[in-house]
Amino acid sequence: MIEIGARVDLAHPPHRVWRALTDRELLARWFAEVDAGPGERLLLHTAGLPGFDVAVDAEVVDRRAPESLVLRCDEAGRRSRLSCVVVPTAEGCRLSVTETLEQGGWPAGLHADRERHHEQALTVRLPAILDWLAFREVDLRRGEGAATAELPLVPAYHPARRGSRRAVGWVAGAVVGVLVAGAVAVWAVLPGPPERAAGVDPLPPPAVAGATSRPPRTSGPATPGRSVGAATARPSRSASPRASRTPAPVTPPPGMTARYETASTRLFGWTGEVVLDNPGDAPATGWTVVVTLATSGTVTGASGADWRQDGRTVTFTGTPVPAGRSRTISFDVRDGDPLSRSPRGCTVDGDPCAGL
Repeated sequence: MIEIGARVDLAHPPHRVWRALTDRELLARWFAEVDAGPGERLLLHTAGLPGFDVAVDAEVVDRRAPESLVLRCDEAGRRSRLSCVVVPTAEGCRLSVTETLEQGGWPAGLHADRERHHEQALTVRLPAILDWLAFREVDLRRGEGAATAELPLVPAYHPARRGSRRAVGWVAGAVVGVLVAGAVAVWAVLPGPPERAAGVDPLPPPAVAGATSRPPRTSGPATPGRSVGAATARPSRSASPRASRTPAPVTPPPGMTARYETASTRLFGWTGEVVLDNPGDAPATGWTVVVTLATSGTVTGASGADWRQDGRTVTFTGTPVPAGRSRTISFDVRDGDPLSRSPRGCTVDGDPCAGL
């Protein structure tokens, strides 16, 4: 049993998403044109779309507004089951679309194109239609009556000054700790004083002009601890030059590189892509991509990596990138500022991304 699945988090209420799923005019704008047949039968004009070679004859077998819609599809002998599930979330809702092949088979190229078509429709075209619907539901003449609907407000992010000072202090303390630890490590590896050589007389002390020499004592026992003999002679440090400890230069392996591109824009947001490249000879593990949004936008979904958002900073992490291979991270941003259609910054492991 072959299955294609796609999922997206949307900043819209379930009833609006349900309308985009079931309204024929809206469905034609983001997925495919639809003709209604007798009963619950539909004809999806998908011929020529990526992943489709003919039209799809579909029948609604389950409809529970605004939660679930299930279609049984017949595509020139290939039978599949298409399920759309809408789940409310704190920001809006989550839409999951799953297509399961029950009879027949998809060619390899057709299957890959179909999967990309579903992903593109859900993450790019559907959010644009939902934003357009939300704009139409706003009552611009608010002073003459109650508003029919309100757009969700995204609170602006203002970092706390006290927390920033603590962060700077922490970094300064960490730098001092590293310098002290480095000094201790260098002191530990320095060579000690040269060993005393038996049978070697010490060099005589240098003569000082104008000094009065004192004759040696002739009476009284000699002090053993202060006598100078061959066994206690201390050679000069200048006689044993230190060996150079300059380490051989080590060429570090090439690091990860990344390039950014704004894939598409829409009325209330945009879609960005970061392409990671691993030029090294080993898999790149533990990589981190940090994208800084220009305004207080909200990431509503991403593919190709795990992500988390803290204010305007969005952090992406994921599985290792094989040697000599690339990986694409795609993310959708909801933003009402039409002048902000790209991030302010992008880095991979601290190095800036190309394209910005």
